[in-house]
Amino acid sequence: MIEVQHLSKRYGPVTAVDDVSFRAESGEILGFLGPNGAGKTTTMRIITGYMPATEGKATVAGFDVFDQPIEAKRRTGYLPETPPLYPDMTVREYLTFVAKIKGVRKDVKGRVDAVMKRTWVADMGSRHCGKLSKGYKQRVGLAQALIHNPEVLVLDEPTAGLDPKQIIETRQLIRELAGTHTIVLSTHILPEVAQTCQKVVIINKGKIVAIDTPDALTERLHGAVTMYLQAQGPADDVQRALQSVAGVARVHLAEKRDEIGVFEVDSEHGVDVRRELAGAVVRGGWGLLELRPVRVSLEDIFLSLTTEEVEAEEPAAVAEAEGVAGA
Repeated sequence: MIEVQHLSKRYGPVTAVDDVSFRAESGEILGFLGPNGAGKTTTMRIITGYMPATEGKATVAGFDVFDQPIEAKRRTGYLPETPPLYPDMTVREYLTFVAKIKGVRKDVKGRVDAVMKRTWVADMGSRHCGKLSKGYKQRVGLAQALIHNPEVLVLDEPTAGLDPKQIIETRQLIRELAGTHTIVLSTHILPEVAQTCQKVVIINKGKIVAIDTPDALTERLHGAVTMYLQAQGPADDVQRALQSVAGVARVHLAEKRDEIGVFEVDSEHGVDVRRELAGAVVRGGWGLLELRPVRVSLEDIFLSLTTEEVEAEEPAAVAEAEGVAGA
């Protein structure tokens, strides 16, 4: 549904996007994740036809965004970082105007009403866009992206400026849109991706550093599975018993208080040792207080893939280039 092949964008000596390739399948929510200045917004603008690429190709619903821009845009809804509102129009006037220029011909009023209700702005229909709060402006921006019922939605920081309740509602709406719409969600907010997306693309300094599902990325980064275990008994004896279990690679005594030991147990890749660990504790006559897997968070993955020793001016230069492009 969305395919990007070897996309690059340069601003003079600065390369904002460097040979980026990825694909979002029909009905899928793809999270486009990266630190500020990584090249996310530039990529989104190229996909939606708002700016040309220096090199590469992007297609939306089978239409090349450079060679067939009108057909590609008809099938795309775009919410940029700053919602494109007209401050002197009321919300209803603005959405009616957008519906008409996006080719909605039948029952425009009904379509506007439905989208306003779905994005929780129906109570603001008669208010001028310029007088809306930041959160309402964001929701009206989402409404204009949905107004022509596009096959593809490209959302750049869709929950920016929303309060916690609105963030939860917006995430729920995005999940509901999956299946009928292919969604590319650009963000630097980790919970946004973890709670919403089926596939993650991580970009850093203009380059793709990982593409996979959140669960697969966790497994790739961590390799072995780590278990958190609490046992009541002599810590040294418990540790030796755990270490003797087949499939256990490492046992670390993380904490010791009174007769309770807290252990981190690494297993070999692909080996489930939970039953054997529990059995070892029980056979020793000790109390098993807790046993659970320790999951690597998306934050750990993100930091592992994007944190390295670089000159401070590099990310700043890319961020500046993106800002120039949006001017």
